[in-house]
Amino acid sequence: MPGDETSFTIIAFPKPEIGPDFEAVFRETIRINTLDYEKYQKIQQCIIQALDEAGYVLITGRDGNETSMKVALHPLRDREKETNFENCVSDVNIPLGEVFTSPILKGTEGLLHVKNVYVEDYQFRNLRMVFKDGKVTEYSCGNFEDAGAAGDARRQGQALVKQVIMRNHDWLPLGEFAIGTNTTAYAVARRFSIGDKLPILIAEKMGPHFAVGDTCYSFAEDSPMYNPDGREVIARDNEISLLRKTDMSKAYFSCHTDITIPYSELGDIKAVRADGSRIDIIRQGRFVLKGTEELNEALDEADDGAAGLDCE
Repeated sequence: MPGDETSFTIIAFPKPEIGPDFEAVFRETIRINTLDYEKYQKIQQCIIQALDEAGYVLITGRDGNETSMKVALHPLRDREKETNFENCVSDVNIPLGEVFTSPILKGTEGLLHVKNVYVEDYQFRNLRMVFKDGKVTEYSCGNFEDAGAAGDARRQGQALVKQVIMRNHDWLPLGEFAIGTNTTAYAVARRFSIGDKLPILIAEKMGPHFAVGDTCYSFAEDSPMYNPDGREVIARDNEISLLRKTDMSKAYFSCHTDITIPYSELGDIKAVRADGSRIDIIRQGRFVLKGTEELNEALDEADDGAAGLDCE
């Protein structure tokens, strides 16, 4: 069967070992995996329409999250026929809930900071990654703050990031930027305190995420991709993946590692047009773009649940 005409889907379900709430978590996982395809497709299309007006996106953190990222987008020749972001609903993977793109590297820069995030079964505290022209130039984490001298703790943290996230590469490009919209999954993770147990298929939908390594379309960049509205997703390459046309050994890193900023740490996401005007998509962790407000219902539920836990 032609590889560019076929795909596969993995669906994640909890095991009883997840704990005493297994039955409730299983029911909630079914709900997460069967959310309304058409509803999310429309909501996400609103986000894509706004993002496609932009030359770049600004992402900031709040409440101690120091993220300040600028993500450069591919220029669109015809917005009626082209788009930068894939509308990811259940025909792409399950659960639904994200819009994603492969950014331009030049002009993509800033600090990605997450106070607490799980990557490959490792919990990273105060993970920091600095980008310049779309490439990771510095990285650290605070996992070893109490271990020996400060210099030793810093080196140990850098070594852990290099091993787990950088996959032992000295540098990696930003292969993907996405906005997760599955606020239901986020609320469930908060209610049952299972954020560390969720597989990446679910976790990546629970906030904006950045992937270092290969693009979203590695080894398939030349296969056309279309959204449900018929527009072609043209953001399938970046300056590194394009090197495959001259030297395949320089185009790929054989890794694609997602880092998600939880809504509780997320400040704003703004689409910035060429004239400098801005479209607010998320403001202080809440969706404010017209047509996306329904996503806040689960976020409010998550906050209420967290407050209840704090009071116990």
